[in-house]
Amino acid sequence: MRGFITAPARHAGLRLADDLPEPLPAPHEAVVEVRAYAVNHDELNLIARRPDGWRPGQDVAGVVVQAAADGSGPNPGTRVVCYLDWEGWAERIAVPTHRLATLADRVPFEQAATLPIAGLTALRALRVGGAVLGRQVLVTGATGGVGQFAVQLAVAAGAHVTAQVSSSEREAEARALGARQVVTSLEDDTLGPYHLVLDGIGGPQTAQAVRRIAPGGHLAWYGNIGGPAELRLGDFYAQGWNAHVVGFISPVPDETKGEDLAILADLVADGRLIPRIGLTLDWEKTPEALDALARREVRGKAVLTVGGDR
Repeated sequence: MRGFITAPARHAGLRLADDLPEPLPAPHEAVVEVRAYAVNHDELNLIARRPDGWRPGQDVAGVVVQAAADGSGPNPGTRVVCYLDWEGWAERIAVPTHRLATLADRVPFEQAATLPIAGLTALRALRVGGAVLGRQVLVTGATGGVGQFAVQLAVAAGAHVTAQVSSSEREAEARALGARQVVTSLEDDTLGPYHLVLDGIGGPQTAQAVRRIAPGGHLAWYGNIGGPAELRLGDFYAQGWNAHVVGFISPVPDETKGEDLAILADLVADGRLIPRIGLTLDWEKTPEALDALARREVRGKAVLTVGGDR
C-alpha cells in the first residue's frame, strides 16, 4: 500500500512509500479507501517534530470498504468524512466509527476533506459564545482554513460578523462568506464591543481583540500563526471587564467528533456551508502543497485527491 511517511532529507520532509502495511482495524474501526485529504498548517510543525517513518494525515474523505466488526458505523460502499490523529495520507486507513460521518452524494470528497480539523475547530469555538443570534462576533484570519468556516457558521447562527483579514485584497472574499464588516486592523477604537472573538492569529492582535470584547464576553483562541501573544490585565479594562478567554483545544471531546462532522457535512449538503478550496493537487504532489501552505499562498484549504470517482 502507498502512503506518505516522514523523511527529513526529502522534499518537505516526506517520502511516498509503496510498502506500507494494510490497515488492521480494531473491532470498532472501519476501513476506508481514501479519495481526498486536506492539509493543515500545524501539520508542517508535526512533520518537522516527528521521527523518520511517522505517518501524517488527519483530514480524510473516502469510501468504506470494510465495516467495523462490532456492527457500529456504516456499511461498505458508504461515502464518509473522517477525523484522524495520523496516517491519513495513504490509500487506505482504519477509522474509529465515532470519528466519521456519512456524506450525501452531492458533497464532493474534496469539500468533505476540508471539514475535520478546520470545520470542527470553527464549530466548537463558536459554541464558546453560546447563543450568538443578533450578537456581534469578530473572526480573525477570516479567509484562512478555520476562519472561512467560522464566518459562515456564525452568520448561519444569526450573528453580525466582523471579519479581520490580512490585506485589502481579501476583503471581497470575506464579504462573500457573509461578513457584515471587514477590517484589516483592530486598532480602530470604534470596533466592537464583541460578544465573541474567534482568534486564529495570536501575536499582538490577540491583545487588540481583547480590548474590543464586551463586558463578560468571550475569546476563543485557537491559533498563533502571528507569533506569541502577550496579554495584560489593562487590556481588559478597555471594556472587556470579566471577559472569558479560552485557550481553545478543538479535539476535545473525542467521542462527539462524528456527530459534529455530521452537522458540518449536512450544512455543506444543504448549501449553507461552502468550503473554500484554494489549492487542489494530485496526492503525489503533497510536498508542493505543503510548500504553498508554508508560504501562506493558499486562501482557504489545500486538498489532495487520491483518484477514484468523486
